[in-house]
Amino acid sequence: MEKLIITAALTGGEVTRKQQPNLPLTPDEIANAAYECYKAGVSIVHVHARDENGEPTQDYETNRIIAEKIAEKCNIIYEPSTGGSIWHTFEERMQPLKLNPEIATLDAGTCNFGDGVFMNSPEYIHSFAVEMKKRNIKPEFEIFERGMIENVLRLVKKGLVAEPLYFDFVLGVPGAMPGNIEDLVFLVNSIPKGSIWTVAGIGRYQLPLAVHAIAMGGHVRTGFEDNIYYHKGQLAESNAQLVARIARIAKEMGREIATPDEAREILGLTQK
Repeated sequence: MEKLIITAALTGGEVTRKQQPNLPLTPDEIANAAYECYKAGVSIVHVHARDENGEPTQDYETNRIIAEKIAEKCNIIYEPSTGGSIWHTFEERMQPLKLNPEIATLDAGTCNFGDGVFMNSPEYIHSFAVEMKKRNIKPEFEIFERGMIENVLRLVKKGLVAEPLYFDFVLGVPGAMPGNIEDLVFLVNSIPKGSIWTVAGIGRYQLPLAVHAIAMGGHVRTGFEDNIYYHKGQLAESNAQLVARIARIAKEMGREIATPDEAREILGLTQK
């Protein structure tokens, strides 16, 4: 079976220090968290930048500083978010692409998101795909509902994205698709053969979905963006603690962990 790519979603755009006292917020804290996750087995760090007040920001300069600080510490794949937070404008969400990262997220449709709406119009999706193609950035398509896969396939027909496609099933967001095992199996069976996929389970869905993904040959995202607990009622000590658990389970199941360079090969980033 293919080696396992572990992604650490370090901060997210919603979690606060009040909810999770160990949440990294400053560029140095985020870079240190990325390095600890790298040592625990992560190949990709998914980053939502925070400003000097700890608030979510898509600012180019802040993302640049974070990316450079991470690169100084390790050879990990830096993946900025183009989703940001639900209140960010389209123009703000575009800013991290100016860094020309190897990969970046591309949210493939609109959905309810807690008490708000995460807006991703067809125009937004098309524009992100055009910009990523121009900059040779591989999109990680974030899928919150089954219909979003069809939006991705329309981009393929337009020649805006190349196969193999890379999907991230984000399951368990309140208002969107739940995170039951049958939901994951349904989505995996709905993508083109040869596609690469990972799963991000929100809250209590994180660990069971991760274990099933390991067994099914998929990949795993973990970290504070999706889940701040290690056990029910017990806050995790760090992102790296959550990563180490996934790596340990994978090894027990006979699945080797991909290094960043091995992940680049799996994702087709070696020609970047």
